[in-house]
Amino acid sequence: MKDYLIRGIDETGNIRIFVASTTNLVEEARIKHNTSATATAALGRSLTATAIMASMMKNKEDTISLKIQGDGPLGRIITTGNTYGEVKGYVDNPNYDTEAREDDGKLDVGKAVGRNGMLTVTMDQGLKDPYIGSSNLVTGEIAEDIASYYARSEQQPSAVSLGVLVDKDLSVKAAGGFIIQLLPGVVEEDIVLIEEALSKIKPISTYIDNGLTPEEIMGEVLKDFNMRVIGKEYIKFECDCSRERVIKAISSLANEEIQEIIDEDGGAEIVCHFCNEKHKLSKEDLEKIIVDKF
Repeated sequence: MKDYLIRGIDETGNIRIFVASTTNLVEEARIKHNTSATATAALGRSLTATAIMASMMKNKEDTISLKIQGDGPLGRIITTGNTYGEVKGYVDNPNYDTEAREDDGKLDVGKAVGRNGMLTVTMDQGLKDPYIGSSNLVTGEIAEDIASYYARSEQQPSAVSLGVLVDKDLSVKAAGGFIIQLLPGVVEEDIVLIEEALSKIKPISTYIDNGLTPEEIMGEVLKDFNMRVIGKEYIKFECDCSRERVIKAISSLANEEIQEIIDEDGGAEIVCHFCNEKHKLSKEDLEKIIVDKF
């Protein structure tokens, strides 16, 4: 089944939810970056959050990027997404792994990411300058950090659940997430109902592993409310790197710098951080770039 997300709202218009199933997307990222189990969980949660947050943007050409910079050994997690459901990302140290936590046997993403650091969100909405918001990391588990960002930087009360279930062969068995947001006009009794519901639900990856669709997960999580789906879109891991973009980037260098690459290496190989795709330019390619600049 293809990955997709839904947008839902209750009959009063005061509660909205975004639910995403991202198993294939996260598995694609795992394959491209050859990530360890813990790195897969961390990157997968970030990619899922990015897909959901991108779907909240209003204009077709808007993009959003997340940078999670903790003090843990995973290093930075960088993800970016657009309103077309295309998401990409990477982690600095994809091979780092941790032992499972003793208390619940789950992957210790918080330890790998680090609990001291920043979450930075950049939204490019076609304006002169992008919007940049940030907040301190709370746990390094990512879901709680996203919720804290919404509360502190956007004054938007949100409940966030993100999960990645990694199989014994390190493949992604299930992945997904949801974000619930309270809109102006929500009443206290509804807030209490949501808090009670969240205290009883299973991990999001368990629902997906059990075969529940995003629509069914919405119904399970917010069973006390009359919810309806107002939008649906497919999502996937997609990188927009290309040979043309590489040529454009090298063209921005001074001719002396390009000639130095020719003299020292006889060509160039550029590896995309986001998808690990290799783009090779020969000596003749580089010489043509110099000629075309005149």
